Amino acid sequence: MRILSRLVNNCRESDRQIGRAAGISGNAVGSRIRKMEGAGVIRGYTVKIEPPALGYGIFYAVVAGDRADERVGQIRLVGDPFFIVPCVGGVTVFGVVAKENVQEKIELARGVMKGVRVLTIFEAQAGGGAGPDLTRTDLEIIEALLDDPRKRIEAVAREAGLSTRTVARSLDKLHANEDVQFTAVYDPSRLGGYIPYAVLTWISGDMKRIKGRFDRKFGGAYMQIPFLTRNQIVLFMYSDNIFKLDEVTQEIRRIRGVEATDIFIPKEISFPHAWVRGAVEEAKRSPTLHLARQIS
Repeated sequence: MRILSRLVNNCRESDRQIGRAAGISGNAVGSRIRKMEGAGVIRGYTVKIEPPALGYGIFYAVVAGDRADERVGQIRLVGDPFFIVPCVGGVTVFGVVAKENVQEKIELARGVMKGVRVLTIFEAQAGGGAGPDLTRTDLEIIEALLDDPRKRIEAVAREAGLSTRTVARSLDKLHANEDVQFTAVYDPSRLGGYIPYAVLTWISGDMKRIKGRFDRKFGGAYMQIPFLTRNQIVLFMYSDNIFKLDEVTQEIRRIRGVEATDIFIPKEISFPHAWVRGAVEEAKRSPTLHLARQIS
């Protein structure tokens, strides 16, 4: 689980780097990764980009009902899915990319999903973690990594027609950008005795201070780095026991500044990235050198 967590947060880390953090050799890490890939625990790797980094808006919808495929079709009438997560209990969480007028798209989504129980739907407003603006060089490198984000620097340089030094410099910048993540896609149903889950918290007060408390108290159980928007923190965690999971969730609720929480246990996780290819191509045609992140 420690190896998988490292890959989820940054799948470009070398086996040796992961081994140092996990306290085992790089060869042992490579062997375990291949074993997880063969068993279908790791389904692949992808580049996850927050839509505002490419100038797009995003909203989230949580709907009840077991017909996830039908809900995806309805969502596509409004915008491209950013992620799709069917969860235990017949709930599906969607992130939806909106090219313009997010609030209008939210109203359209409500309209096309008439007859569906929408538990919550809201615009993801920008938090304080925005990284540097993306340049055309960054976009070329992202494009080269979309199909295989674990690709070596030399291969990326050849494909993008850039020097290895330029690629390395851009990758350093992308790693520091919280809007861009090189990540492993895993199958929650194949984690054996472990349960991945997400706790969506609504916050009133100092986000950094509350996140610091989360990190100190629960960091050892993080599956990936928490995600922040203006008044929400999403904690991605794992547990080996359903009762511990409930206990931790109750502890989170008791922290001062946490106004409300929702918990989601995913059955599947997918990141359709057709929208990314289109957005990158469009951004590369922009007459400006830098692509400014959209701020809500």
